[in-house]
Amino acid sequence: MTQAPAMPRRTDRRHDREIIALALPAFGSLVAEPLFVMADSAVIGHLGTPQLAGLGIAAALLTTAVSVFVFLAYATTAAVARRVGAGDLPAAIRQGMDGIWLALLLGAAVIATVLPTAPWLVEAFGTSGTAAPYATTYLRISALGIPAMLVVLAATGVLRGLQDTRTPLYVAIGGFSVNAALNIGLVYGAGLGIAGSAWGTVIAQCGMAAVYLAVVVRGARRHGASLRPDAAGIRASAQAGVPLLVRTLSLRAVLMIATAVAARLGDAEVAAHQIVLTLWSLLAFALDAIAIAGQAIIGRYLGAGDRDGAKAACRRMVQWGIAAGLVLGVLVALARPLFIPLFTSDPAVEGPLLATLLVVAVTQPVSGIVFILDGVLMGAGDGPYLAWAMVVTLALFAPAALAVPALGGGLVALWGAMALMMTVRLLTLWLRTRSGRWIVTGASR
Repeated sequence: MTQAPAMPRRTDRRHDREIIALALPAFGSLVAEPLFVMADSAVIGHLGTPQLAGLGIAAALLTTAVSVFVFLAYATTAAVARRVGAGDLPAAIRQGMDGIWLALLLGAAVIATVLPTAPWLVEAFGTSGTAAPYATTYLRISALGIPAMLVVLAATGVLRGLQDTRTPLYVAIGGFSVNAALNIGLVYGAGLGIAGSAWGTVIAQCGMAAVYLAVVVRGARRHGASLRPDAAGIRASAQAGVPLLVRTLSLRAVLMIATAVAARLGDAEVAAHQIVLTLWSLLAFALDAIAIAGQAIIGRYLGAGDRDGAKAACRRMVQWGIAAGLVLGVLVALARPLFIPLFTSDPAVEGPLLATLLVVAVTQPVSGIVFILDGVLMGAGDGPYLAWAMVVTLALFAPAALAVPALGGGLVALWGAMALMMTVRLLTLWLRTRSGRWIVTGASR
């Protein structure tokens, strides 16, 4: 009788090893992307305030343009992992190639849209007359690298589906290093100014895409998978990505509404909100790394037809999410007095910031579960439900957030609405997971 728990413990340890092996490199590659913008900011900041302001506007536009296509990574991860679980590596790589071809097509469409509309997009942000020329220059040049950025997303999804998160980490580190060196050399050495920074980013992104393509092509040749574009496969990849696109746009709408409401509360509140949002995004990277591991692991189990293995992995990853959320919450709560002086010394900002960070700390365990269940359902290919759930969440969050200024609430109330948003997400995801309807086995959903 005393030896009965041994099997669950061994199963948990196996899942723990898998989660750690996938999540740690995934976290590193997730953090590398914002480092690109930080490197650009550090280099351009010494050129002058108008140049830095122009970079800020252009970077925001580029980030938005690329982030809406994050489904290229998520949908590809789930589809490839299923075929890996089914033991069909040629089909897995073929599925990945369909995602890469779709990325190239979408990238070409974005270039065709951004290049002629760049001045209008910059103006729509209310950019000053001194910063606008720099923003337009950076945006137009950097847009040429968008196809490469989208290929990186899709190829990252391929490798994650193949249970490989180390290669994306190495590529991200190499890309960041090359980007930093090129920025310094082209901006100052070649005297190209902000245009040099943009070209450095384009070159680095193209180099990363080339490395990914070399890895995927080598795998395709090893397993006899076709590299040619397949209209049916590309169409299927696009159809699988549409629900995740709806989910992503709904989530972006939540963040935009929150920022717009913060702006109505006053300069001090919107400054504090931006700091809180920066920290919240950093915490999200840590939790999203576990979710990415979940996408790959769940997809593989379902592809192999192992319902029990998928359920056990889901249970263990939820435990990881709760534990990670508790640790992050305690760290945020305790580190608040140390964290705030790094960003501001204005008492008008410090007051709302101190209280709002406590709200963020308290909600981290909820966020931990939400991110994990989100990853589990993505790995299961349950995109339509995720889209529906996020639209419902947006519909409930929007009136709550917009009511904050009308009711005389401050930043704490706004982030209370954000906590409500995460709670609604938790409820919708938990109900779906508990129902078991996400468990659909086989090489494809």
